[in-house]
Amino acid sequence: MLTWVDPGRPLPPPSKALSDPNGLLAAGRDLSPQRLLEAYRHGIFPWYSAGQPVLWWSPDPRMVLFIDEFKLSRSLVKTLRRVRREGRWTIELDRDFEATMLACAAPRPDQDGTWITPLVRAAYVGLHHQGFAHSVEVREDGALVGGLYGVSIGRMFFGESMFTRRPDASKCALATLVGALRERGFSVIDCQQATSHLASLGAREIARDAFLDQVATLAAQPPPDWSAMRLEFPDV
Repeated sequence: MLTWVDPGRPLPPPSKALSDPNGLLAAGRDLSPQRLLEAYRHGIFPWYSAGQPVLWWSPDPRMVLFIDEFKLSRSLVKTLRRVRREGRWTIELDRDFEATMLACAAPRPDQDGTWITPLVRAAYVGLHHQGFAHSVEVREDGALVGGLYGVSIGRMFFGESMFTRRPDASKCALATLVGALRERGFSVIDCQQATSHLASLGAREIARDAFLDQVATLAAQPPPDWSAMRLEFPDV
């Protein structure tokens, strides 16, 4: 039985999630920044289509990228060396969070619509203003050509979405983020659901209980100073 969660009521524990569909936990209407923080701290995330209530998920197993298992392919190494040599691409943190979300929401050939609705954008922009959501942006001659965004609590990073308008641009953003997080004591990036693309970058599935242990430990640690963070493409 799917739980309906009214504003002010806590989300049910992940152990109550359905096995079919895997991880569906609850539904409701509240997508406030406060609700999002509650969810992420308990290993839960929203995912739903326009016209549906907010659906909350905690799948088992959970796709994660351990920082030290990130895979730099030969082609990505070549791209990173080229962009450092040519200097046409720059990489920045939080220059335009909403524009990054909008780019992630743009139509893609392999997708029907997007879950990143105006309500979702407003909620995550609210988190961004509170210092909990961040974007990594790749620009070519000043124009946004790739990037990603996610939520960070303590020393835990929850990846949300990526986009690319040039080959390898989003991978360059991820490689740069991985390096910056490693330097600051992060060890895991939540990837939510398994895809072959994420697996090619080194992500793998772990049991939900193991994931929740990671979240409990890392989210309780003091966060880095994101406002002071400066990004550079890795020297590979």
